[in-house]
Amino acid sequence: MTSVIVSVNVGLPQDVAWQGRTVRTAVWKTPVIGRVFARRLNLDGDGQGDLHGHGGEQRAIMVYQLDSYRYWTKHLGRPDLTPGNFGENLTVEGLADNEVCIGDRFRIGGAVVEVTQPRDTCYRVGIRLNNPQMAALLVAHHRPGFYFRVIEEGEIGAGDHVEKVADGPEHMTVAEIDALLYSSQHPVEGLRRAIRIPALSVDWQGSMQALLSAAEAGGTTGNAGLSGTSAPLAWRGFRSAAVVASHEESADVRSFEFAAEDGSPLPPAQPGQYLMVRVKPDPDAPSVTRSFSLCGPPGSPTYRIGVKNEHGSASGFLHQRVREGSRLEISAPRGSFTLTPGATPVVLISAGVGVTPVLAMLYAAAAKAGTGRPIWWLHGARDRAHHSFAREANDLLATLPASRRCIVYSRPAPKDVPGQDFDQTGHLSPDLLETFGVPRNADFYLCGPSGFLDEFQKGLAAWGTPWPRVHVELFGAAPTRTPGISTAPTVLPHRPEGLAGGGPLVTFLRSGLAVPWDSRFGSLLEFAEVCAVPVRWACRTGVCHRCESGLVEGELAYAPEPLDQPAEGNALICCSAPRTAVALDL
Repeated sequence: MTSVIVSVNVGLPQDVAWQGRTVRTAVWKTPVIGRVFARRLNLDGDGQGDLHGHGGEQRAIMVYQLDSYRYWTKHLGRPDLTPGNFGENLTVEGLADNEVCIGDRFRIGGAVVEVTQPRDTCYRVGIRLNNPQMAALLVAHHRPGFYFRVIEEGEIGAGDHVEKVADGPEHMTVAEIDALLYSSQHPVEGLRRAIRIPALSVDWQGSMQALLSAAEAGGTTGNAGLSGTSAPLAWRGFRSAAVVASHEESADVRSFEFAAEDGSPLPPAQPGQYLMVRVKPDPDAPSVTRSFSLCGPPGSPTYRIGVKNEHGSASGFLHQRVREGSRLEISAPRGSFTLTPGATPVVLISAGVGVTPVLAMLYAAAAKAGTGRPIWWLHGARDRAHHSFAREANDLLATLPASRRCIVYSRPAPKDVPGQDFDQTGHLSPDLLETFGVPRNADFYLCGPSGFLDEFQKGLAAWGTPWPRVHVELFGAAPTRTPGISTAPTVLPHRPEGLAGGGPLVTFLRSGLAVPWDSRFGSLLEFAEVCAVPVRWACRTGVCHRCESGLVEGELAYAPEPLDQPAEGNALICCSAPRTAVALDL
């Protein structure tokens, strides 16, 4: 069947009221009379409200099919649907998602375009159609729509025929690629085929590579293309452990080593994982839970953490009152910030006590020194007195012939020796990567304060490093990420206003808040938002996994059921509610 442009639709960003918030969005598209120039980044008169999730060269023109309009009219009982309602620039007759392939090229009027990726799941289509489940429905019903990039700029208009000029390599349809990422099935051969398609957008290439690497490594749970994966948890909840050693590692960091109370070896942890530690500094107050990265060698029968004294209730208690012989409650090792096996060069970048998880990775690299895997070690500290685990790191680097180090002190003391204690004065910055000879195709692991991490992530993105190669661990609560939502005043986590709910207790561990569940809210995500707990999300329907969070204790009920399950010990809070008392790593 000949494909034809039925309507060309454009729209500029506008502020829309939604659930008491303001959303910046250009999902409202209206048909254009006459012809429009298709440019490298978009159509004339069109724009995007969120350039992180939409727009750019590889997402210049959004396409949706008239046949899908007919389908949704019947399925949703919506005879009111008109071109542009799904946020598309081109409404077409033909070009079905299960027929068009990634990399296919077409001539439309005076322009030549190429298919780059399916639509990314986004809650804003649900706002436009007044149906919050649309992000999940588009994927579940295999009708996502897709993006063109513009190969040759030119005018297009309604009535133009769509002429195929080249087939995409591998002949993988839009619907097939979409299911490969979002569904629970990720066949290895399909992932390998996807990676071989040059036209597939950079973000989707990264997701396919992450899924392939996870599949080939084996032994993990979760969707690596959307969120992190993790090994199965050794146990749920908390167990008592004995402190068998404690040492001062710097002026403000002390290590604590845990062993099983019965003396048996603790289950092995992956390098880079962390523990939740629950303490009770005040006998008359609730327990306090904090996360601390493991920093010991792989295969150790004990767990070691490094704790900076922030003079808070937990760190102050650990530094002042916990010593060898103490008993504490700990969770099983968890987290997806783990060292990926292989021969790819590794760059370990840390600041301050952020050294702890990357030190565990350095131990793992040293245990396989014979592989010759190149290791770059970059660390920032104030001075030698505040340089935690310095001797350990130097001893490990000495066993790695293919390693290089760069230690940067911001305020070296008079007795600190350049070339021995540290290599440069100032602060670690992305500019050092080029001068230090770091390869762009390396895997980067970063841990430190939020500002430090933001600077390096932006620097690596500008440097052209694909996102799957950048792994980040942040101490404390992660910052809120709410795409398109206007910035609201920052407030501390708190109980909701009004009468308390009568449901199971929901504990937000990193935020130090425990609140009874209130069934007035549709999900744990909505509950966290009203409590001002920092959260991340994009689709709000269990598809994108942006909201995936650690579930330390308790059981959940899902509605709708996720298309792909989160990693073991995690939860998708956007589509779940507590069945029992739950503790979330938020």
